[in-house]
Amino acid sequence: MKNCVVTGGAGYVGSHCCKALAQAGYTPVTVDNLFRGHKKLVKWGPFRECDVLDTDGLVKIFEEFKPEAVFHFAGLTYVGESVAKPEDYYRVNTAGTLSLLSAMLRCGCDKIIFSSTAATYGDPRYTPIDEKHPQNPINPYGWSKLFIERMMEDFSAAHGIKFAALRYFNASGADPECETGELHEPETHLIPLILFAALGRRENIKIFGRDYDTPDGTAVRDYVHVTDLASAHLKALEKLESDGVNLKLNLGTGSGYSVLEVIKSVERVSGRKVPALDAPRRAGDPPVLVADSAAARQTLGWELKHSSIDEIVETAMRWHERN
Repeated sequence: MKNCVVTGGAGYVGSHCCKALAQAGYTPVTVDNLFRGHKKLVKWGPFRECDVLDTDGLVKIFEEFKPEAVFHFAGLTYVGESVAKPEDYYRVNTAGTLSLLSAMLRCGCDKIIFSSTAATYGDPRYTPIDEKHPQNPINPYGWSKLFIERMMEDFSAAHGIKFAALRYFNASGADPECETGELHEPETHLIPLILFAALGRRENIKIFGRDYDTPDGTAVRDYVHVTDLASAHLKALEKLESDGVNLKLNLGTGSGYSVLEVIKSVERVSGRKVPALDAPRRAGDPPVLVADSAAARQTLGWELKHSSIDEIVETAMRWHERN
């Protein structure tokens, strides 16, 4: 079986990717420092505790497992925290990836599939957002990821490393078999927060703004099931192996759901009323953020199988009821 290193494999999207890799016949080797990852989510292959900033430690892991490719999920992901502590984001995300790429070079591993983000685009000039949209991040989190994309381009030109930069919109849902799911502390994502309100784990959910230029006045976002995201990563690896052409692709559904639509889905799926409070808009929140993912579908042959809003909510609810 071929080995693949999965940095951040004890986290949300990373653990789902590990399961998908194992189902496809690969051995995922999780590399995680467990700062925000969870050892209990490592179920599909070996685990090595290591920080991506530890280049020598990474080299030892590469020499042990001789991976075909790296799936890079390790990093910090809170936008607000990045504004307050930009030094952490540039150190962990950007410098951490430099360390990882350096380890790959030393060990002859030449393929990386990177967990990028729609935050590299900044405020949308138009929507749906395609890959031609200008990249102008508005926070250090987005910049830290965009710098990584630039760095991979340069390593590719100089050293022949092949990469896929997959720009997520809103990862959501949980493994349909409930073997892994979302465990964030603190939790900031809308769907878990609404579920927590429905399940009585928090008093209410705040709706930040009801006066947007959208059909029901609340903000619209593009939610893609995490299992569908994982399948795109495998297809990106297959494409790098077959064509050797670098990829920069959006991963979303191409349609969005408003905050009120997500609340209604939770109420529909759970059979419970969601206590909600109106609150003022948050600064910097655009009315609509939706992906144009036609390129990913055409280039990878990627298909969405789990990303209806009710399936996203249903799988997430089953996961959170048990965790």
